[in-house]
Order: sequence, then C-alpha cells, then structure tokens
Amino acid sequence: MLAVIFDMDGVLVDTEPVICEAAILGLKEYGVTAVPDDFKPFVGAGEDRFIGGVAEKYGLAYKPEMKRRVYEIYLEIVKDRIKVFDGVHGLLKLLKEKEIPMALASSADRIKVDANLKSAQIPMELFKVIISGENVEHKKPAPDIFLKAAQAMGKNPISCVVIEDAVNGIAAAKAAGMKCIAVVSSFSREQLLGANPDYICSDIPDVQRKLIELINKD
Repeated sequence: MLAVIFDMDGVLVDTEPVICEAAILGLKEYGVTAVPDDFKPFVGAGEDRFIGGVAEKYGLAYKPEMKRRVYEIYLEIVKDRIKVFDGVHGLLKLLKEKEIPMALASSADRIKVDANLKSAQIPMELFKVIISGENVEHKKPAPDIFLKAAQAMGKNPISCVVIEDAVNGIAAAKAAGMKCIAVVSSFSREQLLGANPDYICSDIPDVQRKLIELINKD
C-alpha cells in the first residue's frame, strides 16, 4: 500500500508570506533590510537556513536567537493570517477514509508545525507520523526527513509519495528514492520542472486526482 508524506508550508497551508514577513521584521532588528525575493533560495530548507541564509547574504553571521525572535513574531500573527489551500481538508479526509497512511514532514521547528495545524484546524491525529526540523540533522535538500518519516511508518521509501511545493523538497524526495508530486504554489512550473518531480499539479484538487490514480494502480 502506498503511503503519502506531506510537506506543510506551501502544500497544506499558505504560510510562506507570513514567515517571510516575520523574518523581514525579525532581521530588521539586527540591522538587515531584507526583501521577499532574498528568501526564495532557502524555501523548504528549514528556518535556520531561511533566516540564516539571508542574514549571511547581508554580511551578518547567523545566530539561533534570530530564529527565536522570528518565531515569536510569526506566532503572534499566523493565527489571523493563515490560509488553508482549497481542497486540503477534503483530501486528508479522503485519504483517511481509504486508510492510506499519512505522514507530515516539515523542515520547520515543531512549535511552528503545531501552531500551523492548530490555526488551520487540521487534526494532528490524521498523521501517523509527524517529523519536524529538530528531528533530523540534515535538512532538505538532504533526504533525511523523508527517510525518517518512512522508517517511522514502517514503509519502504519506494512505496512513499511525497507532496512538495519547493525545489529543495523535491530534491530531498528524489534523493530518498520516493515518488514526488510537486504542486505549483511557491515556485513556478518551470522552476519545479528543473527539480525533476515525477508529476506536477496545479493545485490540491489536481494532487488528489493524481493520488487516486496512483492508489488505484497500486
């Protein structure tokens, strides 16, 4: 039986603008005047790189306290700003009804994962496994987070399908030996194609159609 591993930000919830805003505000306190495009290369790689990569671009050494400050800002604003992508609740319900094992594998810290799921009214119990950035040493594009999710579910990587929105995440899924469905949200179709996902979908209902096709073939 196939298992489905979801990324979180940019797949289940549209929080990239929120974490970007929080990072800009947080880094400003350290003298960095960042713009949204600065963060693009680091999307999906975890907040240490998301924040640290931009800090370093502007000549400032990254300190963990920067992430703590950004998360403080993020947690203050996310509950009022979070957007669940259309079709997410229906897809999760359908997979649950079909008894398809699901995992959540996010490079974000667990505090952000929990805040997002709560704000989006997505029950944690839907997922057999939740893996966050603290659970692995090497973040995406390394395959570690997806391999850990598969292991925790007792699944062979080749029987797992990853749903990703970011170039770094697609690279991680492919390095893990898993199928990858890329959804167009954070990056353009052309950018996603460059990472060689198995399939590209325009939105979550499109992802659902592809997953059902794969499940029926399994």
